[in-house]
Amino acid sequence: MSTSFPESVFKAYDIRGTVPDQLNDVFAYTLGLALAAQARLENVRSLVIGHDGRLSSPNLSSALQAGLHAGGIDTVDLGLVHTPLVYFAAHLDGSGSGVAITGSHNPPDYNGFKLMMGGRTLHGEGIQALRARMADIQPPQGATPGRAQSRDLIDTYVQRIADHVRLARPLRIAIDCGNGVGAVAAGRLFRALGCTVDELFCTVDGHFPNHHPDPAEPKNLQDLIDHLQRTDCDIGLAFDGDADRLGVVTKSGQIIWPDRQMILFARDILQREPGAPIIFDVKCSRHLGQAVRDAGGVPQMSQTGHSLIKARLAETGAPLAGEMSGHIFFKERWYGFDDGLYAGARLLEILSRSDNPSQLLEALPQGLSTPELKLPMAEGEPHAFVRRLQTEGRFPTARDRITIDGIRAEYADGFGLARASNTTPVVVLRFEGDTPEALSRIQAEFRDAIHALLPGRELPF
Repeated sequence: MSTSFPESVFKAYDIRGTVPDQLNDVFAYTLGLALAAQARLENVRSLVIGHDGRLSSPNLSSALQAGLHAGGIDTVDLGLVHTPLVYFAAHLDGSGSGVAITGSHNPPDYNGFKLMMGGRTLHGEGIQALRARMADIQPPQGATPGRAQSRDLIDTYVQRIADHVRLARPLRIAIDCGNGVGAVAAGRLFRALGCTVDELFCTVDGHFPNHHPDPAEPKNLQDLIDHLQRTDCDIGLAFDGDADRLGVVTKSGQIIWPDRQMILFARDILQREPGAPIIFDVKCSRHLGQAVRDAGGVPQMSQTGHSLIKARLAETGAPLAGEMSGHIFFKERWYGFDDGLYAGARLLEILSRSDNPSQLLEALPQGLSTPELKLPMAEGEPHAFVRRLQTEGRFPTARDRITIDGIRAEYADGFGLARASNTTPVVVLRFEGDTPEALSRIQAEFRDAIHALLPGRELPF
């Protein structure tokens, strides 16, 4: 059959779009056929499948599996699970192959597919190859239909973590799942570690009635901050819609962004693996690279994108990688995939050695920084604009320009970044300075560079 699907849903890291106009049962079935064809080429006989709590996810999961079965591939249906459990199951059965049906932190009318095949995450050219295959594919003639089986691996996952992550003392924590699918395992996991757990919005609800499940946005952490200040909880953990990202809040209400979390993780791991590379993306603080060097590691800056970071980790053998959005990957003592719940467990292991966890977190080095600022553009414009900024942009006082992902101008007292998002049509900007004056100066230099190319354009800073 020949079918046309919207090009825009085939993103750099995954497949994502609105339901039902862009993603629907026909799309999912056809994707299943395409994945089955690729699996046969790679001698993969079975894929694990899990889905989040969005209203459209069960139907998309059923249609995807129908396509895989028609293509002669077996499926292991995990049911309602957070994305990292799909990765865990794929490692457990040895196939390294699976699909998580999830819209992650996008609005309720979105959904998507995160894909693994033969131990690698499909991204970039791998996603485009699937798109090409989907355009004209039909079930193979004479293929024996694949079979389905169901497995519940949540207890296995919880026990595997509890067997090797040990807290020095019990902690009382608050967790906020934002009605995302992390709620199926979060409370069970942290209680298995010995914590007393206060649960906020830990009922899975695809309408997300309380707040959006995205801990990268400060407003989505306000309920957790309020709870910590009303109770005797030691620390607060928040998770995005499919629980592969972690947010952290201290007793006083300070948000510990992922690049600062990475400082703590790097210091801990480098005690056991001195001289190891530590990978982080271009959005992270200058203080992270310095902290890695100070702890005896080798900082390595990477492009943003959970699939790209995961691939870089596999290439280098690094024990730890992470990005500013909250995806953190532990290869030391774990499997190397991004998992917000596991990152939370490793954080609590470190914090449990301290009499004052919030004080330990708040003492981590930091500059004055902005959150991610977004400059909206039309579909297809951000990458073209950022390429122009790389070649034509003037940053006269910068001492270095890093162009591995957009443009990051490094200064003696801070940095500025502009990069094209690979998931939405925006240019992402971020700034850091050692002082308010440094931050203001760096922003002014970026403002001038952008206005030279886009005169009069209203900017988010």
